[in-house]
Amino acid sequence: MSTTQLSALDIVLRDAEIIVSCGSGGVGKTTAAAAIAMHAAALGKRVVVVTIDPARRLADALGLADGLSNEPTRVHLDLEPNATAFGELWAMMLDPATTFDGLVRQYAETPERAERILANAFYHNIAGALSGTQEYMAAEKLYQLHSDHRFDLVVVDTPPTRNALDFLDAPATLTRFINHRLFRLLMLPARKGLKVLNVAAQPVLRTIGKVVGGDVLADAIAFFQAFEGMETGFRDRADSVSELLHSSITHYVLVASARHDTVEEARYFAARLADSKLSVTAVIVNRLQPRFGDATAEQALAAAATAETAGDHNLAGLWRNLAELRALADAEEGVIAPLIADTGNTAIHRVPLLADDVHDLGGLREIAGHLFKV
Repeated sequence: MSTTQLSALDIVLRDAEIIVSCGSGGVGKTTAAAAIAMHAAALGKRVVVVTIDPARRLADALGLADGLSNEPTRVHLDLEPNATAFGELWAMMLDPATTFDGLVRQYAETPERAERILANAFYHNIAGALSGTQEYMAAEKLYQLHSDHRFDLVVVDTPPTRNALDFLDAPATLTRFINHRLFRLLMLPARKGLKVLNVAAQPVLRTIGKVVGGDVLADAIAFFQAFEGMETGFRDRADSVSELLHSSITHYVLVASARHDTVEEARYFAARLADSKLSVTAVIVNRLQPRFGDATAEQALAAAATAETAGDHNLAGLWRNLAELRALADAEEGVIAPLIADTGNTAIHRVPLLADDVHDLGGLREIAGHLFKV
């Protein structure tokens, strides 16, 4: 197949080492990510698909009754008898706290220092509640999986919110935090001794202690003492993660349905990517009304009238039904027109409304058949 014949998704699979699937909730984004991953595996790639969404959607789509964990699980591929490529499909669900623990163990100078941090109450609070932690851990896990020699391709299913792409900004946010003067102030106990901080900033400590409590303040100071020397590793890793997210091997796929709200969400995501100097490689419009035949709605109504005149009422009813379906399909095309105008028609991949929900590999193959014309 020549380059001119390749679809947008074909180009994605040819060039990408990371595919990020994004879009609003309820549009089939997780199913699309799983179908892309499964098709890539069928082509011979070693693929891992990871969901940031804590719901069971990915496990359900893959037919995994036992669910997923923070470690990749091998998915058995029941390949077609005439298959010539034999890839691998793995799947996992992000656990931000476990990923954060792994980073601490990686950058701590000694196992003892790592355990001091992991047992610290302040660390548990920021690991579970600090704004941006989940987003950065998602980016970090993506980086880890990309570096894992077991995989050729990483497919990421983002959460169904307007903040789904916050992990693009999370590495820079972490770097700004480490470089912030407040962080440097809190690191003074480790670098110059706790007594120096008490003398230089005793009013500050008293104020903070009154607000958050003396025990919390003591835990925070102990955490930053144990963290001393690790910030360089975190900063360098954040820079590497950001570079990967903005590299040419990372491609972004938007998923929408033919509803005004989901189309506007998809356009919002595209604008977010553009703000980050990134672009949408492919767009999947899911659950579209199928088009039956080539007749327009007007032609179908005219045929219905002719059949009615001839006394064939059953045939007339069928033509009227076709006219309604074609009118619905035309209306949906009008809804997605602004998205097509933003991204270009060549980027659009249409998936028709299926008879049943996708809950196994057979359903994913059907989706892949529409996406890749296999």
